[in-house]
Amino acid sequence: MVRLVLRRLALAVPLLLLVATLTFLVVHAAPGSYADAVDQPGLPPAAREMIRERFGLDLPFHLQYLRWLGGLARGDLGVSYLYRQPVATVVTRALPPTLLLNASSLLIVLGLGLALAVAAVRRPHGWVDRVITVLSLGVYGLPTFWLAGLAVLLLSHLLGWLPPSHMHSVDADRMGAVSRAWDLLRHLLLPAVCLGTVGAAAAARYLRAALLDVRSSRFISAARARGVPERRILQVHALRPALLPVVTLLGLSLPYLVSGSVVVETVFSWPGMGQVLVESASARDLPVIMAVTVLGAAAVVLGNLVSDLLYAVVDPRVRRSG
Repeated sequence: MVRLVLRRLALAVPLLLLVATLTFLVVHAAPGSYADAVDQPGLPPAAREMIRERFGLDLPFHLQYLRWLGGLARGDLGVSYLYRQPVATVVTRALPPTLLLNASSLLIVLGLGLALAVAAVRRPHGWVDRVITVLSLGVYGLPTFWLAGLAVLLLSHLLGWLPPSHMHSVDADRMGAVSRAWDLLRHLLLPAVCLGTVGAAAAARYLRAALLDVRSSRFISAARARGVPERRILQVHALRPALLPVVTLLGLSLPYLVSGSVVVETVFSWPGMGQVLVESASARDLPVIMAVTVLGAAAVVLGNLVSDLLYAVVDPRVRRSG
């Protein structure tokens, strides 16, 4: 197990360097720069040239890249062109809201997906299974931005049940601890459900197929022969082996805890990494774009590592072979 972790961490360094290099190439190859994206009508060319010199945008590509790479090696992510703050400050401020939003949606993915799969497999090909299959396929095919817009229209504007945007109300600073927590929960519920519903549909499909496959195994037949109730067979004997594809899904979902859903955060004006990335991409804020990209790549590597470790926890054969 320790060798697996060390080997993955050793491979992570060149992988992150490759992702950072490709991102730098793509952003640099796009026309324009932050100086060109400054929205100030009548700004003279001399002022734009001063902006280029101030942020080093007039340097050749390779010098800009080496300067950024040297700062990254020292733990310095640079200064944001747009926010006029250190990139570490911008990321640190935007990361907790994204983690909160996507961790909540991940709980919905796993909880709702597991419940739907177990309900569908209790009577395979019955009417409950057919309804869940049709609904999960339909929801899985919905665009996230369409679902988020529909949720805002119905639940916020028409019914007025939940707030349509932002993380807190305007007067949240004057609320008590309990009222502020309740206000946060009301603002969190709508975007988390929009993110989690689509993922829950996919998790339900994965887990249903795995449960059906496990139900035909010999040890399940042996349990039935011993007179074990069908509910216990499903919830105790079949569920753990069927969790392997869900473990993979969980590992692949971890990157979204960092990068977030750009679409949902933009629709709900959620102050997280997704909104920061959209604003930075519009302004060609290269230091912030690079920081968010490298952080997302690190989350992908960490997600794959966590997925492998969870495999060893769920499946004893992996531990014995390792």
